[in-house]
Amino acid sequence: MAGASSRSGMSAALTLIGKRFASSLLTLLLVSMTIFVIAQLLPGDAAQEALGQSATPEQVAALRHEMGLDRPAHVRYVSWLGGMLTGDPGQSMVANMPVGEVIEERLPNSLLLAALAAMVAIPVALSIGIGSAMNRGGRIDRALNVVTLAMVAVPEFLVATIAVLIFSVKLRWLPSIALASSDMGWGEYLRGVAMPVLTLCVIVIAQMARMTRAAVIDQMDRPYVEMAVLKGVAPVRVILRHIMPNAIAPIVNAMALSLSYLLGGAVIVETIFNYPGLASLMVNAVTSRDMPLLQACAMIFCAAYLILMLIADVTAILANPRLRSQ
Repeated sequence: MAGASSRSGMSAALTLIGKRFASSLLTLLLVSMTIFVIAQLLPGDAAQEALGQSATPEQVAALRHEMGLDRPAHVRYVSWLGGMLTGDPGQSMVANMPVGEVIEERLPNSLLLAALAAMVAIPVALSIGIGSAMNRGGRIDRALNVVTLAMVAVPEFLVATIAVLIFSVKLRWLPSIALASSDMGWGEYLRGVAMPVLTLCVIVIAQMARMTRAAVIDQMDRPYVEMAVLKGVAPVRVILRHIMPNAIAPIVNAMALSLSYLLGGAVIVETIFNYPGLASLMVNAVTSRDMPLLQACAMIFCAAYLILMLIADVTAILANPRLRSQ
């Protein structure tokens, strides 16, 4: 009987995971359509941008034909989507090289920047969130709530400006522009990217800490926690052994939502600090009307966001005690 219930619970979990996965694929398809349409609506013309204002209409028309810009929109969309699925997002109209090679130069920089920000933000945010929940209603909790709320309210560009004024202009500790190259040592690299990492961490930590606090407090009000407290279990043990296993789903969801912010915040931060990452590459693609590069970068950001949300959903499903006990 127990084995049948366990199989039933696993089957229900796998069904839900399959639905979430199918929903993510459908969402990604709709996102690809939206990205393509928006990219076509942007003012300007890639052929005109490449040739300059002195080009004749005949030259512009010839280059548009060479780039395939004179084909119907639906034909260009199907061709582009097929290329994305096969790993060939097309040719950069400005760099005159495969989009994959252009992205390959920048993507590792963005991934490393996001990883460094996550390594700093996650432990700090979890510590703040759990500490605030354990001191609910106390001075520490109120102080942390005020600080995190203020951090959430401050936009990225203002955080970056304040950081530059303090650490670059006033104290002269850090460079005002992100310095990153393959021939730099780790110490030199960390100093060069400290400002963008700090800027990204400020709001990520605040968001994650507030959501972690809410998840832990929700579990603290449950009867099983009250029973553990009445039995004399130490507060730290209650948190680690009783609350955290049951709060893992909302905490992972909070982490996924907060880390997905890195994708949007990176666009502003990389541009401000002139960091050679994927986000700044996408901004440059918008300026130069390099549609294949723009569309590929946008799809990467959207796919990464959907993957984070899918991970959060799957974690919530697997951590659901009702499914585990069926």
